[in-house]
Parts: sequence; structure tokens; C-alpha cells
Amino acid sequence: MHLAHLRVPGPIATLAAASCLVAAASAHATNAGAPPITSMVRIPGGEFTLGQPGSAELPAHRVRVASFELDVHEVTNAQYLAFCEATDRKLPVYWNVDRFQCGARWPDHPVIGVSQGDAAAYAAWAGKRLPSEAEWVLAARAGGDGRFGGDHETLTRDQANFKLSGHDAPVAVMSYAPSASGLYDMIGNVREWTADRFGTVPPAESLIAGGGDPDAAVAVVDPRGPEIGRLGVVKGGGWYSGSSCQAVHVRNGYPRGWGDFAVGFRCARDLE
Repeated sequence: MHLAHLRVPGPIATLAAASCLVAAASAHATNAGAPPITSMVRIPGGEFTLGQPGSAELPAHRVRVASFELDVHEVTNAQYLAFCEATDRKLPVYWNVDRFQCGARWPDHPVIGVSQGDAAAYAAWAGKRLPSEAEWVLAARAGGDGRFGGDHETLTRDQANFKLSGHDAPVAVMSYAPSASGLYDMIGNVREWTADRFGTVPPAESLIAGGGDPDAAVAVVDPRGPEIGRLGVVKGGGWYSGSSCQAVHVRNGYPRGWGDFAVGFRCARDLE
């Protein structure tokens, strides 16, 4: 695994080292038939503002999310291959395409070319699920790391794999320093599917008027997005996107059956 850019802060050094070992072990266990093991981080629940003021797509509103767990890194090619071999599922659309470093020759790189349904099926096989958009945002903000909550206009090439980093392709998971909460590549590398459908319309009582007091809004508890819609919500910037696209609030809607060369995923799990 390439770790040339890794800068591990002291408080999470032990977690990072353990995660590297687990990722390396699980990445090559493609013939075991059992779901690979990936270290997860506990994300404390909380209430916060989701969306952007004045946005017609997802206006600012209050949400409350329960505590949950999230994979420390994106699902790798080797992990997804284990799933396909165990379930006879079709391999991703870009499998064995050198340009995108997708395939068994790049076991530690994030899998791409999977649809929202593919990602959800893998998560279920692994005993997990996809995170909601609200959960993903909470996790990306967790720990108070400024790199994961701002507009990223000053994002540098050694902080994440994005369009100006010089790789021009996905890199191995955990190649860059983690966030303050111990999560890797919440910005950069590949964009990530969530469980939500695109086009969320928050309840009126949760909306925050321009300049209004967030405390006056009633929080939506564990929002899961609309029940219908042909697009799924994709979060996080990737290797093919510019610095402004790495901001946590940025969201994209992709056809739910679409496999994209810059989109992968990671899994979440309810706490026991």
C-alpha cells in the first residue's frame, strides 16, 4: 500500500496502524467467502444544520442523527471482488481498466463503477448498510477538523487526492492523513454513494430562514431522504474534481443504476 502522503497525528496513530493491518489482511482474503473486516469509527450523534441557506435543492434545516459506526476507508477492489466471488455478482463496469486502477491488480484502491444498488448489496452482505447523507455529513465534520468543513479553496495537493494532486486516478485507500476522527478520504480520492435519493425537501418546520435562529427550527430525526426518485445522493469530492467540490456541503445526484469512474462507497452500521 502506498502511504507516501500519510501524516498521522499522535492521538490516532494506534488506530491508523491497526487499520492498515486490517485493511491489508482483508484486501487479500478474496477466497474466504466471508465478508472482509474493515475497522470502523464510532461517530457520536448530534444535531446540526444540513443543507445551504438559500438553496432550492437542499435548503438549510436542522437534523438530529443518532450515533453510528462508519468504515475508516472506502471499500477496496479486493473487498468488492470477494463479494462478487461469494455472491456471483457482476464485476464493476470499469473492472481491469488501467486508466482508473480498478481491478484485482490494485487490491488496495477504492472500487469504482458500482451503482447505488451494488453498493447497498455489498453493505448488506457485509452486515452493514450505506450511510445516509446526514450521517455522512456528520462524520465528515466530526472531530472539528477544518479541512473537512470549509470551502476548501486553499486545499493543497498533500491533503487529499483531487484534480490538482497530480495522480489523475484513484490512489490506495489511507494514502493521505485521516480526519481528526480517524476517517480517510472523506474528501478526495473517490466520491461516495449514500443511501439517500436525491431531491430531499425538508419539512417546513425544520427550515432555517435567512438569518434566522437555528434553535427555532425543529430538528428532523435521522432523515433518510425521499422515498422515490431516480437519482441517488453522492457525497465528497474525488480525484477528478476541483478543490471547491471537496467541501462537505457539496452533493451530487447520479442515476441510481449508474456506475461512475470517480464514485465508490464506504459502509455504516448501527450501534449495538
